[in-house]
Amino acid sequence: MRVLVAMSGGVDSSVAAALLKEQGHELIGVTFHLWDAQGENKVGRCCAPEDRDDARRSCEHLGMPHYVIDERSAFRETVVEPFLDSYLAGTTPAPCVACNQHVKVSRLVALADRFGCERVATGHYARIERGDDGSVRLLRGRDRNKDQSYFLYGVPQPVLSRLEFPLGDLEKAQSREHGQRLGVPNWDKPDSQELCFVPDGDIGGFIERERGVRNTGVIRDDQGEAVGEHQGIHRFTVGQRRGLGLGGGPARYVLRVLPRENEVVVGDEAGLLSSSFVAPSAEWCTEPPAESFDALVRVRHRHQPAPARVTRIGRGFRADFASPQRAIAPGQAAVVYRGDEVVGGGIIAQ
Repeated sequence: MRVLVAMSGGVDSSVAAALLKEQGHELIGVTFHLWDAQGENKVGRCCAPEDRDDARRSCEHLGMPHYVIDERSAFRETVVEPFLDSYLAGTTPAPCVACNQHVKVSRLVALADRFGCERVATGHYARIERGDDGSVRLLRGRDRNKDQSYFLYGVPQPVLSRLEFPLGDLEKAQSREHGQRLGVPNWDKPDSQELCFVPDGDIGGFIERERGVRNTGVIRDDQGEAVGEHQGIHRFTVGQRRGLGLGGGPARYVLRVLPRENEVVVGDEAGLLSSSFVAPSAEWCTEPPAESFDALVRVRHRHQPAPARVTRIGRGFRADFASPQRAIAPGQAAVVYRGDEVVGGGIIAQ
């Protein structure tokens, strides 16, 4: 089988390709040029020139052709600009979800057709299960600490049916062991830790450089009393504790970001608990079992999926948790699971 492999330059995509090569598949490697990295500490962000070099070296090692495709315009339009808009509107975006939905996966499938490839493979820690009737199910990866199914909830069935995730049944340590065994050049490369287009991790600084904003305002407690001044609501997200600039005293957390008032509301940790949310628009990987059903719902990537009652409302849904959850942030993706299966998801409303 001819397979198009997404080569980011990281260890996971390289090992995914090596495992497919070992199975006897014909491979073509593609690296997307998404962003022009600037400053120090660029390696390992999937956008740096060094990472494209690592992808090329892995392809050379595996004897597969390698192409670099310029997707900078699409990445800025569908990922970076909405990311900036979201923070300036007082919400917390999920750029990796947008990237997988609108840039990486869909464009890889289109490229696969041009290259005559039957399937597309990536280094995601997720699983695809194919039924005898041709249906496909998206499942959580075996490695719960690396599971990336959260980022893929919006991928439609026709696209899912073309995907292969060679690492889905592996633990991360096993992936590295396979990489070493197969001689992958970057098998011991460190994992990336920050957003690929914000390599220094300073999201507030990035937004200010891109948009030229500096909107100082008031920080209030949950009783309405002014307790400090902020340097822009784009520097805050629900659940944040560090960087509030409020001095000593008891721990305080961001409870709400109010763009219309240009204010940030803080309080104790109990104020972060919430039992429900609404996602006005949903994308479904598979048809939900009913208008209202029990499920597990994840409100951010590192959140442990929690039991909830999911009720479909128009094009979206409401989730009512069995027990309150911490720091449900507007703008983040909420993903609905039935066991290990991804049913769908949507963006949490303000």
